[in-house]
Amino acid sequence: MNHLGDAHLHTWTLRFMALLAADPQDQLAWLGEREVDTKDVVEEVELLCRVSEGLAERGAFEPDELSDLRAIGRRLGEIDATCRVGLWDNALSTDVAWGDVRSLARQFLLTSLGDWRQPLPRPVRPHTGRH
Repeated sequence: MNHLGDAHLHTWTLRFMALLAADPQDQLAWLGEREVDTKDVVEEVELLCRVSEGLAERGAFEPDELSDLRAIGRRLGEIDATCRVGLWDNALSTDVAWGDVRSLARQFLLTSLGDWRQPLPRPVRPHTGRH
């Protein structure tokens, strides 16, 4: 990796993949009271998958890892617009695509880290505008 930004994006990708790979009950527990839009999750993962191309060129991801990320990006691209509407906790239980994404994220983590079971990222607190 060439610089700090690449390391940060690599780490963020691993953390987000850990969330996608988690069992549904763990994902729902992670969400807790948060209202996360499905489209925001899809867009974030699609962005990470696109950015991974450049990261791979700079040595942050191996070809097998990039292949796994491409598969995740393709599967997310197949989710139609109507299934992107609403909260992610609802989509996790109603849209079979998330089971496919879970399997693909697990494969990515197996390739990258040797085990798909990883700690979930710390939830981000909503921005309140206060310091």
